[in-house]
Amino acid sequence: MQRLDSVAIIGVGLIGGSVGLALRDRRLAERVVGIGRRAESLAAAQNIGAVTETTLDLAAGVADAQLIVVCSPVDRIVEHVRAAAAACPPGALITDAGSTKGTIVAALDGALAREVTFVGSHPLAGSEKQGPTEAQADLFEGRLVVVTPGAHTREADRQRVAEFWESLGARVMAMSPAAHDRAVAASSHLPHLVAAALADAVPLAAHPVTAGGFRDTTRVAAGDAELWTQILLDNREAVLAALTPFEETLTALRAALAAGDRQQLKTILNRAKTKRDALGS
Repeated sequence: MQRLDSVAIIGVGLIGGSVGLALRDRRLAERVVGIGRRAESLAAAQNIGAVTETTLDLAAGVADAQLIVVCSPVDRIVEHVRAAAAACPPGALITDAGSTKGTIVAALDGALAREVTFVGSHPLAGSEKQGPTEAQADLFEGRLVVVTPGAHTREADRQRVAEFWESLGARVMAMSPAAHDRAVAASSHLPHLVAAALADAVPLAAHPVTAGGFRDTTRVAAGDAELWTQILLDNREAVLAALTPFEETLTALRAALAAGDRQQLKTILNRAKTKRDALGS
């Protein structure tokens, strides 16, 4: 990606802060402006070197931006993109880092004026941690970013967004917003629900004898509850569809246990092992 004069990042938590650190570490932008609602978070982002300057005023922060990366919670992304599009220079490119894409792209695709373009994206690089102090300059190195063009997205703009993420070290693939939401419902949102259910079901009295397996399986349940409530509700139809085969497998496991059916239990466990092994380490 060609070096930019000014990049604005709306939301400087783990993802936004890591975008800023990666841009500055690779010297891809002269100015990196952090925009947010909390002065403390903005100060923390500037202290770690993720941004060169900060502001609480979104319009002022994007006034000179050639590229705007919206890393807000999913329920604020459409609002923030529209506000940025109204205040940034004509020709600016806007992308986001939201975990869901269908409603966001539907609301924004082809709907921005003044020659401002939005192309959705989702870096699959988050964790249960949050805040700018957890940001890493190499967070996107080798990680997948899904770019989700809409019906009105020009190929040149899709390519510009892909090149941006690639310049931060990411691998990029394109998917439709609907296909993306179905995929992450199964691979990310369902696992969060399962981890949360397991963490909630195990009594505190059992914690002294929990080991690595329980901690590994429930790790993502430590994520921010408000953030995940927004994500799950925004993608609820796809998540509900993903829950069905999980419930069927859980029911089959319960039935095999209740019947003492060694062969059926082993069959399900072996099938699961084969699928997990296919992921690699």
